[in-house]
Formats: sequence, structure tokens, C-alpha cells
Amino acid sequence: MKQMVTLGSTGITVNKNGFGALPIQRISTEDAVYLLHKAYKSGIDFYDTAHAYTDSEKKLGEAFHDVREKIYIATKTAATTADVFWRELEESLKSLRTNYIDIYQFHNPDFCPKPGDGSGLYEAALEAKAQGKIRHIGITNHRLAVAKEAIASGLYETLQFPFCYLAAEADFEIVQMCKEKNMGFISMKALSGGLITNSAAAYAFQAQFDHVLPIWGVQREKELDEFLSYIENPPKMSEELEAIIAKDKKELAGNFCRGCGYCMPCPVGIEINNCARMSLLIRRSPSAAQLTSEVQEKMGKIADCLHCGQCKSKCPYGLDTPTLLETNYKDYQEILAGKPL
Repeated sequence: MKQMVTLGSTGITVNKNGFGALPIQRISTEDAVYLLHKAYKSGIDFYDTAHAYTDSEKKLGEAFHDVREKIYIATKTAATTADVFWRELEESLKSLRTNYIDIYQFHNPDFCPKPGDGSGLYEAALEAKAQGKIRHIGITNHRLAVAKEAIASGLYETLQFPFCYLAAEADFEIVQMCKEKNMGFISMKALSGGLITNSAAAYAFQAQFDHVLPIWGVQREKELDEFLSYIENPPKMSEELEAIIAKDKKELAGNFCRGCGYCMPCPVGIEINNCARMSLLIRRSPSAAQLTSEVQEKMGKIADCLHCGQCKSKCPYGLDTPTLLETNYKDYQEILAGKPL
């Protein structure tokens, strides 16, 4: 039986398989449109993108301009002023080849935009809604404090926040708060940026929350096929899946990089969001691609770390990023030397 979810007071009811369109910026337009068409024809009707995801919006526009009324599109603006808000909104509408956006989200702001705060952002969103250019106002975040403030404010119809079975107790509280406020919850990082490798376990976990819509980042057809198979046969929590989840929690307990990238850019060019989690990625999904000369060169840049603390200060999870980088560099060198982790 197909599983559906309603995003709070928006009334938007969709299949409990959202398409996360960040990864399609890494593939050709032809390949992206093929994946998007396949997803749509197979029953996926919610697509999440952002102005900041290079050409992702354009690829969605190319794929869906002729079936616009049959799907829901959520996109985001990282604007910090009203002028930039309006410019990015018009650019998104043009790229998506549409005259409205179903959910327009403030993209991970370091504060909660509100009327009268001096930024003019929320007032601009209200005006855009009055003009019919956006239908619902949402917010995305990685910061607990901002997420809680957004929920408590009553100003937002949806919250997009990281949530998976590795979540901390405070993250579960956010999910429950949204349910109590009848606020739509869009679950990002449902596979923890690639650290969760069993999609059935990930889906079954999300399915336990009837108001949560997970969006799965899709770049390859085989990834899409996994989630499409769950439309007609959604995985249910079982002893086997519970055991997988318990094992993953044990292995990934403690501090680990989620790969969100908000620590970037690094003043010496370290690709922090990948380098700070490389040893975990190799443990969980080993690939020859992780040992190429290009990746070795990227990992080698960790030696240039200035210990300036910028990445640590910007991490929404409060991680000691420089120490994580050092640990991953050491582990990576041992892997190259053929030593087991």
C-alpha cells in the first residue's frame, strides 16, 4: 500500500518519497531529465531544490514545465536582504519555468527571519505569497536554536531539518514539536550524507513518523530504483532492520561529520565536508574512487591546516572539525599503507 504524507497546514499531500535534487547538478541535463521523468512517471510528486544548487532548478524546469500542476516543487533562497530575495525568486521562477513555487524556503539562515527584524526578508515572503509567486513559506536549518525558534514563531508552514536514525534526542524533539504545531517536516540527510547504506532501514525508520517527508538525494538510476520500489512495497520495521540500525548507531556513535558543508570555504582550500568524514565513508561504502590520486591530493591538504578555528566556529553541530580532519588524515594514510582500521 502506498504511503502518503501531508505537510502540516499546507495541505500538500504527497508520496512519502521526496526527490532531493541537489545531486543532479553533478550530472548532465540529459541524464537528469531522464531520472526526473522516471521518478515522476513512477509516482514521486515532491521535488526539493535550491537557487544555490547551480543548474538543478533549470534541470527541473526542463523536465517538468509541461506537467507543472501535477507535482510540488520546493526551492530555497539564501538571501539576507529583501533585494536579493526578490532577485533570487525571479531567477528561480525563470529557471523552473513556472509562475509559482509551492514551498519557498529560507536556506539555512543563521537567524529566524521575522517581521520587523530589519532584514525585510519575511515581509518580502509575505508579499511574494500575496502576489501568488509562492504558495507556502518554509525554512531550512541545521541549527537547533534556529529550528526551535522557527517552530515557536508560528510564521512558517514547513521546516526542513536533518533527521535520520542516527539523530540525537534533541532532533527527535524538533520532529515532535512540528507535529504538535501542525507544521510540515521535510527530512533532509535521511541517509546521513551517505553514511547510512541500507535504504530499507532508512525508509522504515522515516515511515514511523506519519508527518515526516524524507527527501532522498538521487544522482544515479540504481539509487532511484531502490526508492521507487518502496512506493508499492514500503519497507516495514522488522527485527532484521532494527538490528541494522542498532549496529549503525554503535559504529557511528559520537561525533561525526554530516557533510553539510557549512564549514566551507577553508582558507587553505581543504575540502572539509568530505575530508572530515573520509575514513567513515571508506569503512561503510568502500570504493576505489576514494583512493584515487585526486582524493589523495585533497586529503594531503589537511597538512596545510592553519588551525584558525573558522570551520569549528561555523559547524552547526559544534564539532571539533580540526581534530576530525587530523584523525581522518591519519586513518587515510594507514589505509593507503594497507593497514586495517
